[in-house]
Amino acid sequence: MPTSSSRTGRSPRSRSAAGLPAVTAGKVIDAAVALTIERGLDNWTLRQLAAAIGAYPAVVYHHVGDRDAVACAVLDRVVSQLRVPDETLPWQEWFVELLTDLREVLRRHPGTARRMASFGPSPEAAAPTVDLGVRILTDAGFGDESPLAYTLLTTTACQFVALEDDRDGSLALRLGNTEAYAAYRDREDLPGMAAHGRAMHELLTDPDRAAGYHTRMFDFAIRRCLDGLTRHLGA
Repeated sequence: MPTSSSRTGRSPRSRSAAGLPAVTAGKVIDAAVALTIERGLDNWTLRQLAAAIGAYPAVVYHHVGDRDAVACAVLDRVVSQLRVPDETLPWQEWFVELLTDLREVLRRHPGTARRMASFGPSPEAAAPTVDLGVRILTDAGFGDESPLAYTLLTTTACQFVALEDDRDGSLALRLGNTEAYAAYRDREDLPGMAAHGRAMHELLTDPDRAAGYHTRMFDFAIRRCLDGLTRHLGA
């Protein structure tokens, strides 16, 4: 924790004199990433971050900035973990690999998906992926629409991950809603609701199917977006 000499009237000792390691921007971000993995990006304070590195909040401000600046730095660190697929892949499969890896990375850092969908990482952090992704779409024939297609695919992926994050935080409500929908599975007067209810009932009674639901939903969403883009390209 921070050292203080306010009770003695003496000037604060330096960290090195107190036997504490130096604080750097990298160490601040390391600690912020660790808190994000543990609690989620939106569930820790600057004071808690400062305590994690044994310093005052002012030290965090000095090295990185306010909480929003730290959150931006966390997202940049998360994005840097992305594996860029082989650019010789067909453009559809290139995006399947990229976005599947994106989901895994964002899920390890709850809350980053929503921020990425809303604001995106810094240009410096995004440049390697965006540059290659937009070029791949341009080469596929999307022309001036390539940036729009790239944004559609990445934002859709982030929104589905953000949905997973939100549902993790409200398990009781999610289970209650699933049970309520499942109750409609035998309603002959509402065939559409009945079909949906049967699907929800399967999730409640088949643990393996329930465990893979979000993965299947994510894959379905991404591949249907790609199908739509492919059809648009053909037209």
